[in-house]
Amino acid sequence: MRLLTFSWRTAKEILRDPLNLFFGLGFPLVLIGLLTAIQANIPASMFELNLLTPGITVFGLSFMTLFSATLISKDRESALLQRLYTTPLTASDFIFGYTLLILLITVVQAIICYIAAALLGLELKITVLYAILFLIPVALFYIALGLICGSVFTSKQVGGICGALLTNLSAWLSGIWFDVDLVGGAFKKIANVLPFIHAVELERAAFNADYTNILPHLWWVLGYMAVAVVGAVFLFLRQMKKQ
Repeated sequence: MRLLTFSWRTAKEILRDPLNLFFGLGFPLVLIGLLTAIQANIPASMFELNLLTPGITVFGLSFMTLFSATLISKDRESALLQRLYTTPLTASDFIFGYTLLILLITVVQAIICYIAAALLGLELKITVLYAILFLIPVALFYIALGLICGSVFTSKQVGGICGALLTNLSAWLSGIWFDVDLVGGAFKKIANVLPFIHAVELERAAFNADYTNILPHLWWVLGYMAVAVVGAVFLFLRQMKKQ
C-alpha cells in the first residue's frame, strides 16, 4: 500500500509536466514517421521498419532516464525526500515507487511505437511481445542511470547530462541510424563495449525472431543493468543517510 501511494504521488508529479511527458512519448513517433518517409524516397535500405522500430523503442528510453533523474533531483532539492524519510516509507518503497511507474510508462511508449509503425506498414507478429519483454531489462538499466544521476546531480545538471550527453550516446553509439561497421575502427570498438548497441541488437533479434543472437546481447544488457541498479541503490541509500 505504501509503495502504491508513493507511486501515485510520483505519477502526479509527472503529469504536472505534460510537455515533457508528451515529448518523451511523442518524439519517438516523430522519428519513426520522419525516417520512414526518408526511406520511401531513397534507393538504399537504411530505415526499414523491422529494424528501425526496435531501435527507436530503445532510443526512447533515454527520456525515461531524464524523467527519473529529474524527479529525484527535484525531490531532493525541495526537501520532499527529507520529509518522507520521517514517515514509515522504506528505501525500497522509494526506489520501487520511482521505478515501477517509469517502467510502466516505458511499456506504454513501446506499445505506442509499434502501433504507429504498424500503421506505416510494419507487420506485427507474436514476436512483438518478446521484444517488449526483453525491453524490460534495458529499461531498468536506463531507469537506474536516472536514479544515479538524480541522486548525485542537481535538476539543472541533470538536464545537460541526461538530456544531452546520454541522449547523444544512446543515439550515435547504438547503431540505430547506421551500421557501426561502416565506420569501424575505434568508433566500433567503443560502441561494442557500451550497452547501447547491445540493447538495440537485442530488441531487433527478439522482434525478428533471430533467437541465436538474443543471448549474446542479453548478457551485456544484464551485466550493465546489474551494475547500474547496484550503483543506484548504493547512492540512494547514501543520500538517505545524509538527510
